[in-house]
Amino acid sequence: MNHKKALVVEGGAMRGIFASGVLDAFMEDEFNPYDMVVGVSAGASNLLGYLAHQPKRSYRVITQLATDKRFFNPARFLRGGNLLDVKWLVEESMRLYPLDSGKLFGKTKFIAAATNIQTGQADYYHVNPDNISDVIEATSALPLAYKATPCFSGGCYTDGGVADSIPVREAYRRGARDITVILSHPLSYQMKPTRHPWILQKLFARQPQIAEAMLKRAENYNASLAFIRNPPEDATIRVIAPPENFSVKRLSMRKSTLDEGYQMGLTEGMLHIHRRLSLNGSHDKECHFCMSQR
Repeated sequence: MNHKKALVVEGGAMRGIFASGVLDAFMEDEFNPYDMVVGVSAGASNLLGYLAHQPKRSYRVITQLATDKRFFNPARFLRGGNLLDVKWLVEESMRLYPLDSGKLFGKTKFIAAATNIQTGQADYYHVNPDNISDVIEATSALPLAYKATPCFSGGCYTDGGVADSIPVREAYRRGARDITVILSHPLSYQMKPTRHPWILQKLFARQPQIAEAMLKRAENYNASLAFIRNPPEDATIRVIAPPENFSVKRLSMRKSTLDEGYQMGLTEGMLHIHRRLSLNGSHDKECHFCMSQR
């Protein structure tokens, strides 16, 4: 049976530099066997450049725009403004690095997740020319750090990673049985539950469903990892993850650190392609859970 092939890309703010390297390696090799891609937050932003086939676009967005004080500004945050101005980043990246719409909205279906503030659940949008700016802003709207609440299509949203950081199960639900996942943490990572749940409940007192989603985030995240490591019998899941010495953090701003993370992504992306082409002697067709990291 010809099952759908899907690519799932995790977010993670500046840790998305790893996925940008992986996807640039894919573009260099003209590698896009996917029927569907699913992204969250920075993962969705990375997928814009990949589907539009614009190498280095995501790298430039992260290293040049996301490090700009117009986007990341702690002093502004202390005065009551945004720590991260997501709308500015979306608009500026579209202005400086316009997307090739013909390629972006081609054969590969593009899904992005955003967390509905009324339900605390993820809503999954098919990204199209009419909703692209709204969806990319919504999926990246980090709680607290971004004061605005993007609203469109009858819902209001915050960062997709709150409800579904790694939407691998959604890709499976949509019929994908050959799924590649790009993570933003080494595979050994497990998310720890919050130590002080009362703080979240107080911070999100006006949005109790978001508070509940935040409290369940570690459980949901680790459940996605468990699904990846032990996929259903009818599915193959291939993982591309940063090596254990990956040092990029959510808000890393030093260019040398980001460049190192990007090079790690390039390397792992090339290794993944070689594995898929069976150039390194691995028996890809026998794989049920495949790890591309060395």
